[in-house]
Amino acid sequence: MHWFGLAALIVILDRVTKFAVLESFAPGESRVVTGFFNLVLVFNKGAAFSFLAAAQGWQTLFFAAIAVVASLIISFLIYKNQNKSLFCCGLALILGGALGNLYDRLAYGQVVDFLDFHAVGWHWPAFNIADAAITVGAGILIAESFMHRENAP
Repeated sequence: MHWFGLAALIVILDRVTKFAVLESFAPGESRVVTGFFNLVLVFNKGAAFSFLAAAQGWQTLFFAAIAVVASLIISFLIYKNQNKSLFCCGLALILGGALGNLYDRLAYGQVVDFLDFHAVGWHWPAFNIADAAITVGAGILIAESFMHRENAP
């Protein structure tokens, strides 16, 4: 099924970009790309926006377990809804992102982030390709939930 291929592509893009950053940057190093975008190497032990990043270490296994369970559920949903293209596309992006960040948690105990957007002194929390895929996938699922359905009453 091509939806699992899309998820695999996200994992590959995520791994390649993280490998390049890990090989080229020291932790905390930042390089200006534009007036609103930097590349930076930071590590996040927590979830989105560093949620639980300061916990005593238990969060790594907790978030890894959530990623495994979510990946299994998402895979089942893709398998059962193959004919719903937009729905499966959103799920595939989320699946690829979840697996990309799961790899980091298992390999490093934390997630590698490197995309740093900023404007007028304000910085969006650094993120990675997996995070972007999860966000776009969630947006697709939200949009899809508002679309007209043929079987709707």
